[in-house]
Amino acid sequence: MPVISIPTSFNIDVAFEVPSFGRRMASLFIDMAVELCYIIAASWLVGKLTEQIGPWDEDGRHNLWAIQLLVMAPLFLYHIIMEITTNGQSIGKKIMHLRVVNDNGGKASISQFLIRWLLRVSDLWIVVILILLLTLGSSADWQTFFIFLLGFGFLVTDIVLVASSKKSQRIGDLLAHTIVIRTNKHEDLSNTIFREVREDYVPVFPQVMHISDRDLNIIKNLLDNAHKTHRYDSLKMAADRVKDYLKIETDMEPYQFLDKLLEDYNYLSTNQRA
Repeated sequence: MPVISIPTSFNIDVAFEVPSFGRRMASLFIDMAVELCYIIAASWLVGKLTEQIGPWDEDGRHNLWAIQLLVMAPLFLYHIIMEITTNGQSIGKKIMHLRVVNDNGGKASISQFLIRWLLRVSDLWIVVILILLLTLGSSADWQTFFIFLLGFGFLVTDIVLVASSKKSQRIGDLLAHTIVIRTNKHEDLSNTIFREVREDYVPVFPQVMHISDRDLNIIKNLLDNAHKTHRYDSLKMAADRVKDYLKIETDMEPYQFLDKLLEDYNYLSTNQRA
């Protein structure tokens, strides 16, 4: 399976499985099918709501434009809403076990999702083309054909980038500093920095609150990789750097120490917000 290694601030590379080109395309086509189904359903609904509007009813035509804009808004907001609310997954990515993460392998920020969405030029043009073909039908002219070619060109550009770039990044990924990785088939909260701790839990290292969210995500990825590869010796360097940074002295094994930091962070961050 193709794998990319991402260097971390602890001088240890974290490996992530890169989804195959076919899996990425399957995810894209599933999302396109979802969007197409919505377009068909929305067009039918708008037709039913506006079938009484006459050609000379100026107010009715203004209302029709407003209704169409309102109905189509979820279509254009589909990816940004899905990726923010489901931690980097659309319906297609969920089915194909893909996820958008930042270029450190951690959870992407809202601003990164927003940049990625704003630069989804190929998907946007596909939606425009579908709407034009459904609304114009046989009356499509050379302008529609030009828009189709333009949209197809954007799509080809993104496909070429995904197929040829080292990290399979499209235009939006490159500028948002995100990557798409393949996830495990059975994901749960253990795939995040979340740890469920008891109410009577006593934190050992309160200094953990001085670590950034980015470095906490890196620690989580280092622990996951060590667990999968059974190469725990690589954690010593990371543990030593964290100890030096937080001025902590402990005899804990590196894996136990880093895992305890995540538990302490979850307890302290939860109780600070309460």
